[in-house]
Amino acid sequence: MKFIDEAKIEVVAGKGGNGASSFRREKFVPRGGPDGGDGGKVGSVIAIADENINTLVEFRIVKKYMAKNGEKGHGADRYGRGADDIVLHMPVGTLIRDVDTDEVVADLTTHGQEVILAKGGKGGMGNIHFKSSTNRAPRQCTPGEDGENRLLHLELKVLADVGLLGMPNAGKSTLISAVSAARPKVADYPFTTLHPNLGVVRMDENHSFVMADIPGLIEGAAEGAGLGHRFLRHLSRTGLLLHVVDLAPFDEGVEPASEALALAEELRKYDEALYDKPRWFVLNKLDVLPEEERAERVADFLKAVDWNHPQPDDEFEFDIETPRVFEISAINRQGTADLVYAIHRYIQRKKELAAKLLAADEVDAVAVVNTTDRNVLKPE
Repeated sequence: MKFIDEAKIEVVAGKGGNGASSFRREKFVPRGGPDGGDGGKVGSVIAIADENINTLVEFRIVKKYMAKNGEKGHGADRYGRGADDIVLHMPVGTLIRDVDTDEVVADLTTHGQEVILAKGGKGGMGNIHFKSSTNRAPRQCTPGEDGENRLLHLELKVLADVGLLGMPNAGKSTLISAVSAARPKVADYPFTTLHPNLGVVRMDENHSFVMADIPGLIEGAAEGAGLGHRFLRHLSRTGLLLHVVDLAPFDEGVEPASEALALAEELRKYDEALYDKPRWFVLNKLDVLPEEERAERVADFLKAVDWNHPQPDDEFEFDIETPRVFEISAINRQGTADLVYAIHRYIQRKKELAAKLLAADEVDAVAVVNTTDRNVLKPE
């Protein structure tokens, strides 16, 4: 199925049915009184996150979703028929934004999450509700309310723990195919990858993480060069970025360090928050270089990019603050095991810190409750 990560749709909820103004007409029953029923309830437009869907292509085909209106009320205390809701199944990771107000309507991040996009109007009340001891024959009734009408922009951001970025043909797709069961297209020409790919990297039966591979980014992407910044949004939810660098380019005039710095600048132009995410260097294709040149090539690269970070200190616990450098050959799977193990430890450490922070917040909340002065509730 074609990968579509953006769409614009219009959702229209139904209008509630009008209430009825009616009186009981029956033989031998004079002055039967009001018996107008209410208008029918109407359908809303609801979005549900579905992990079995990975594209917004359906919403490129059908762009308008209208719920049916409620039926008007009838005499003899008969209510109007209601209308069913319209349910839209969307991929997990879809961000829904109102085009007119730029308000974020919903962010579907978990499977089964449900949100009302357009709420249907209420049905009107029949004149049966307006009778009283002083008004035995009310003729007033209320009309049904209009439903909401919204123009929405759908934006899919894939959910992954780790994101791969780099120049075209740097070996990102080869890396994700080497460490996971994903099988993206791999070839020896730039822009082989035209849409994001996800791969699940399994450490054991109980531990795994998701890796995202996006199309290559080149210098000038901010001005629309190559595929532009279109797919960078898919890295915004990741917790760690792997900057894959080709240390053995086919073109001898290409400087890997210059390309790496240019790509970092493109990240800064797109989003400062994305630029500030933890980013590790993954130096790929070392198998192409002679063994005696590898260390020198790596040292020259790190010097050119002004790498001045110390060695991570993992003696007592995994160091998540210090950036890291890995030397691999994705096609031969050399060094990929160490890379995957370090990513796993990084993710686990982040989860541990998040759990401790949550526990500390709960303890503080309990302490506040226990120190509340209850004397204010006692009578003087």
